[in-house]
Amino acid sequence: MSSTNGRADTGASPAPAASPPTPKGVDEFLTALAAVKGYSPATVAAYADDLAQFEASLAGRGLSLATPEAITRDHVRGFLAELHRRRAAKSSMGRKLSTLRGFFKYQLQKKRVAADPTAGVKNPKAERRGPRALNADEAVALVTPPLAAPAADGSAASCRDLALAELLYGSGLRISEALGLDLDDLDLSQGIVRVMGKGSKERLAPLSDASRERLRDYLRRRGELGPGPMELALFLGNRGGRLDRRQAARIVDALAKGAGLARHAHPHMLRHSFATHLLESGADLRSVQELLGHARLTTTTRYTSLDLARIVGIYDKAHPRSGHKDEGDDNKK
Repeated sequence: MSSTNGRADTGASPAPAASPPTPKGVDEFLTALAAVKGYSPATVAAYADDLAQFEASLAGRGLSLATPEAITRDHVRGFLAELHRRRAAKSSMGRKLSTLRGFFKYQLQKKRVAADPTAGVKNPKAERRGPRALNADEAVALVTPPLAAPAADGSAASCRDLALAELLYGSGLRISEALGLDLDDLDLSQGIVRVMGKGSKERLAPLSDASRERLRDYLRRRGELGPGPMELALFLGNRGGRLDRRQAARIVDALAKGAGLARHAHPHMLRHSFATHLLESGADLRSVQELLGHARLTTTTRYTSLDLARIVGIYDKAHPRSGHKDEGDDNKK
């Protein structure tokens, strides 16, 4: 299953061979996610997939989300146990449990259930893995391929590929944000791009000098990709329509291979690298939070693999009430 807004499932269990029809109550809940919360179609699809898997689990017990009042905590725990037996990633299991919590909270609001069957069900302990990021040398090599590499042949497609990679790394955009850009979202003269982020929240992201140059090169050649007269997408596929996620993933991985990297790369890795390299260079957490478009600071610390010791170190050095003393403090008295 693929999605945006942080709900990509890298360890999802295989979906059942035949999913039951979607109950009416589920359709209503999904509609509310889009209409009230402003979730993107991809995020709503991720919720729908989670609920379809739970519905398939319930079907084996003669139950359905169409009658949510009959579902108990044991059914929720049984579903998680099934996922565990299929060796689903703990992050995937936690996300599915979050989906069920949202669904039953909605049912409580509608007074269709008297109690929440997810109450008291604990999240599986997540694996302590930091997000994968390239080191600085790898990132620069990916966006600056050697002259002999296919990505440096000067074609319209290669100009697009480098512009996309430079934008992801230089501005820290989500791949969904980059692929959703239209031509009028870009302001090269000011060096900014208007981004529609998670939850339909708009922000302005700065462009690096390298990114502006790559985008100018690409825009000069963009018409060679054969866009239709009404196609406003910034990044076009080889047939002229809007570039899709699958193509973008292949582009980034091909750039990594052409640069001689010893591992595969994917678009979100460039976003991780953007944030990590900024913090390693001394940028403050709040600024990086704004650049990434995160609603919560804790999300930023997770994306950038900051450990508690480093966060405390930043606080001690920066906050006037932290009680931290520099080596020269005693000499100043």
